[in-house]
Amino acid sequence: MDFLHANLPYILAGISVGGQYALIAIGYTMVYGILRLINFAHGDVFMIAGLVMIYAAASMPLYIALPLTVIVTVLIGFIIERVAYKPLRNAPRMSVMISAIGVSYLLQNLALYVTGGLSKMYPTIPGISNSITIFGATTKVVTVVTPVLTLVLVIALVLFIQKTKIGMAMRAVSKDFETSQLMGIKINSVISATFIIGSLLAAVASFLYFSNYAAVVPTSGAMPGLKAFVAAVFGGIGSIPGAVIGAFIIGICENIIKGLGWTTFSDAFTFALLIIILIVKPTGLFGERASEKV
Repeated sequence: MDFLHANLPYILAGISVGGQYALIAIGYTMVYGILRLINFAHGDVFMIAGLVMIYAAASMPLYIALPLTVIVTVLIGFIIERVAYKPLRNAPRMSVMISAIGVSYLLQNLALYVTGGLSKMYPTIPGISNSITIFGATTKVVTVVTPVLTLVLVIALVLFIQKTKIGMAMRAVSKDFETSQLMGIKINSVISATFIIGSLLAAVASFLYFSNYAAVVPTSGAMPGLKAFVAAVFGGIGSIPGAVIGAFIIGICENIIKGLGWTTFSDAFTFALLIIILIVKPTGLFGERASEKV
């Protein structure tokens, strides 16, 4: 009980950051589920969303800046898919992966050019940036909002995939790409929709994440992006519930490690976990074993 009380702020922070990782991890897991592609640029899309919000909030009211940031982020995700991935649809897997890494560095260098490499302060979003006390632990409202909002968005996404026509098409494409094409499913529309949903969730994650960590630099998306990728692999890449559970586990564990005074090892833990899960259960907690078609 003493351990819980002493570490409550870290557990709350872990639940919060876990929710933010989850929203980014869903983008990785959905794209992989359909294209069998690790979209390495996804963390940088999240970072660009943070910068767009900073520049938008500096010149217009927040109620316009917030939806504008979401629209611009979604548009960037859509353009990346059309320009960098669509022309390589029939190319070897390695070519697409190199393209993804190239897009990642392009976005980082674009951000470096725009910001001059300087740290930019994220605007205060009224409501979620305020402080709140929970069982004697002081934290921000965003810490409470994040897990609730994450679960609402995940449930909405699962219902969308289960109940809508485009969701059914996504499931069909993830099961069998070639057969789905033969059945008349518009593959390009399905893939674009996947990137749009992933980018939208990355934009929401950026609002929550940068409300906690107020400074944005061109490399701000690298570490959250990598940790979200680890969460997706840990939960079973291709599984949305797996990505969410993996993200919460990683978020809580790394913050408890910080609470124990081992801050230096908090990032190392995440990647050690990745190595262990790949050795013990390569498909992740909820991943399905891939069957080779003959």
